[in-house]
Amino acid sequence: MAAAPVLKNWRTTLERVEKFVSPRYFTDCNLRGRLFGESCPVAALSSFLTPERLPYQEAVQQDFRPAQVGDSFGPTWWTCWFRVELTIPEAWVGREVHLRWESDGEGLVWRDGEPVQGLTKEGEKISYILTDRLEAGDPRSLTLYVEVACNGLLGAGKGNMIAAPDPEKMFQVSRAELATFHRDVYKLLVDLELLLGIAKAQQLQWVKNHYPGLHARLQEFACRGQFVPVGGTWVEMDGNLPSGEAMVRQFLQGQNFFLQEFGKMCSQFWLPDTFGYSAQLPQIMRSCGITHFLTQKLSWNLVNSFPHHTFFWEGLDGSRVLVHFPPGDSYGMEGSVEEVLKTVTKNRDKGRTNHSAFLFGFGDGGGGPTQTMVDRLTRLCNTDGLPRVQLSSPARLFSALESDSGQLCTWVGELFLELHNGTYTTHAQIKKGNRECERILHDVELLSSLALARNVLFLYPAAQLQDLWRLLLLNQFHDVVTGSCIQLVAEEAMCHYEDIRSHGNTLLSAAAAALCAGEPGPEGLLIVNTLPWNRTEVLALPRPGGAHSLALVTVPSMGYAPAPTSLQPLLPQQPVFVVQETDGSVTLDNGIIRVRLDATGRLTSLVLVASGRETIAEGAVGNQFVLFDDVPLYWDAWDVMDYHLETRKPVLGQAGTLAVGTEGGVRGSAWFLLQISPNSRLSQEVVLDVGCPYVRFHTEVHWHEAHKFLKVEFPARVRSPQATYEIQFGHLQRPTHYNTSWDWARFEVWAHRWMDLSEHGFGLALLNDCKYGASVRGNVLSLSLLRAPKAPDATADMGRHEFTYALMPHKGSLQDAGVIRAAYSLNFPLLVLPTPGPAPSTSWSAFSVSSPAVVLETVKKAETSPQRHTLVLRLYEAHGSHVDCWLHTSLPVQEAVLCDLLERRDPAGYLPLRDARLKLTFSPFQVRSLLLVLQPPSTYTP
Repeated sequence: MAAAPVLKNWRTTLERVEKFVSPRYFTDCNLRGRLFGESCPVAALSSFLTPERLPYQEAVQQDFRPAQVGDSFGPTWWTCWFRVELTIPEAWVGREVHLRWESDGEGLVWRDGEPVQGLTKEGEKISYILTDRLEAGDPRSLTLYVEVACNGLLGAGKGNMIAAPDPEKMFQVSRAELATFHRDVYKLLVDLELLLGIAKAQQLQWVKNHYPGLHARLQEFACRGQFVPVGGTWVEMDGNLPSGEAMVRQFLQGQNFFLQEFGKMCSQFWLPDTFGYSAQLPQIMRSCGITHFLTQKLSWNLVNSFPHHTFFWEGLDGSRVLVHFPPGDSYGMEGSVEEVLKTVTKNRDKGRTNHSAFLFGFGDGGGGPTQTMVDRLTRLCNTDGLPRVQLSSPARLFSALESDSGQLCTWVGELFLELHNGTYTTHAQIKKGNRECERILHDVELLSSLALARNVLFLYPAAQLQDLWRLLLLNQFHDVVTGSCIQLVAEEAMCHYEDIRSHGNTLLSAAAAALCAGEPGPEGLLIVNTLPWNRTEVLALPRPGGAHSLALVTVPSMGYAPAPTSLQPLLPQQPVFVVQETDGSVTLDNGIIRVRLDATGRLTSLVLVASGRETIAEGAVGNQFVLFDDVPLYWDAWDVMDYHLETRKPVLGQAGTLAVGTEGGVRGSAWFLLQISPNSRLSQEVVLDVGCPYVRFHTEVHWHEAHKFLKVEFPARVRSPQATYEIQFGHLQRPTHYNTSWDWARFEVWAHRWMDLSEHGFGLALLNDCKYGASVRGNVLSLSLLRAPKAPDATADMGRHEFTYALMPHKGSLQDAGVIRAAYSLNFPLLVLPTPGPAPSTSWSAFSVSSPAVVLETVKKAETSPQRHTLVLRLYEAHGSHVDCWLHTSLPVQEAVLCDLLERRDPAGYLPLRDARLKLTFSPFQVRSLLLVLQPPSTYTP
């Protein structure tokens, strides 16, 4: 099974659990309660209170008076200094020893006259390591000072939130003792919390595999309505970064699993914890049998409060779902009167609907409800003066909400979370692995489908592909693909991506061999185009002796072509010219665009040759690398704050480092080195191919920074209040200005393969092959490259990185200029596959689409179908227009019928086949799927 590496580690963890829950250690599994072992009080405790912030040397000279645990001190904004005298028991030799200190207020430990660690109960820093291993000769007596400010971690307001200070607030020391620390228990606890987080909808598969008895009981409870499957996806996925097809597969795998194991699919999509919600989710939900959506993460918005708790959400194509955000803004409430009242008073849609959800139990971690919580809520079913509480099901909740839906408001477009926008960039290697594996699985499914249609002996690798897809989907969990995970998870994710690459390449070779089955002979090369349009591109082809040569090749839509035999291809277009000037600058020109780089590698000019239009803003340079200080308020891996923009520092190169690489013809290039900092460096090759409308920047970075953010900027000679960004199955616009707080909150946004800034008649697109963080501010397009957070993974992003981005100036709109196709081509390179025998001597195409507005995204075998040779095709309208188009195929189609994303036939969706063509109609950004029943092949097709 593809998930074996995860399960193996899970079993190892469970073995460690069994060890620690044995009677020799303790009789329960309360690991947090077992972090500390033996304890003893401090030898002496004394204190000194002052309204001033005294320096250490002055404070320790003051008159300290005896104190004890439980003493109160204050008021707000005062400072209390504690002298802590310690004597470590001799019997603790060989153990790790901590000072356990818990007090209200923000503490700071001083040792030998130096500040060494903060102590805050709110931040869960409640111990200080005195020694990680006490040796026999170590001194066992010492004196520490703890400086405690009479305020909380976020100020001195009531509770734990930022608010005006409470002048009557007093503070207290609740613990001051020595204790031994169980480091092995701590490591086990981290492992368990991690695995629990990753395990969610995937978790049910593991329960089935390892606890079949428990799984059977869950099935019984589901039949009785006591266990209600919700979610609908394979894992609690991220809502921004997965591709459109990956989102479809989350629902396809999740819904099929629920149907198989519990006899029904989910009609409600629950996604409590994610970092934003794509504008294409409503359409995907609707086509997967889901009409209701519940989440609460948008309550975390840092700037603007979202205006609704119950509303209709309208997606990019116009699809609508009913959405509910529980007004309690939590999925871990305990049933208190205060929480119930908060749920009612905070409901922003009172008057439009009188129902709302109250999610109780330990939801973050899966502990579930306690009997006390249930008892509280039962008592609140009919209590005078309080809202009526009813223990219910999700279906009954949404039924009640629907009955009041006539007055509900509608929100159109994406649900943008104004927080956690560092997750678009953190752990760049994970994001690269995700993008590459999405591409590999796309290519494997296409080639395997074509082989199934043409070779009677070929067996479609359905089981292997399901395993590989589930492994990819597992790593699209919202704390994995986003990079907000610990080091162990990041390392496992990279292993999973390598497994997908390795198995995927094996499956590609097998499909290519089946496509080319014929007479025995010498091995050949097959060039495969997995995109639904003809492509003419420069390709490096392997030659005898291990060498490579550049060739200009043409490959038809979703088909193949034999490799050219000539090493000197005829150029139907102007070749690339490369000129290095005496000042060290280099010019690359292919007759479509002309690129000029200064002696340090910065872009000083980018001209659209036909019109003579300059793209780079006057007096500015493009390909400018910039560094920012990146110290967020809250969570390192998750957040980047707007104030980082104030720390912008251009990285300046050294003149003379730019050199010519490839000298022209089918390809021209130049390369340079750049020292980012004393610890980090960058090298880049700037490449322009014959006939290509964009210039590529192949980049290698050795990155060793702390709390720094690396971006690359392109100031454009373009003016527009909106920039366009690709999302799943389409694109949307976001402002380039900060007119309102809603605009300002989008200072860092996400995109998939491209973003574009256009005015009437002209624009500039920035493409990429593995990046997601982006922004356009004014006229500057900025691509986020690397971050350097130190929590929860101190090694995040450290090391070597490779990536490519490209710049495409264009005349007219981005749609008419072919920006979307260009970005696809950058991300889906032509495949060069060896064949076991001679490659076909002629080109062949399986599918093509008549309109450039329609993308044939996916070709795969149907999940379940009475006919073995049934394919699923998924297409979408990419321009934002109404369009009629023809789908042409050379495969022997017997029957064609429309279906939904779960591959269920539309009874009224039969399509007539006319001259090997099917007519399809699309509205803007509509996704359509169809089933093709093929005539099985009766013999090899060369």
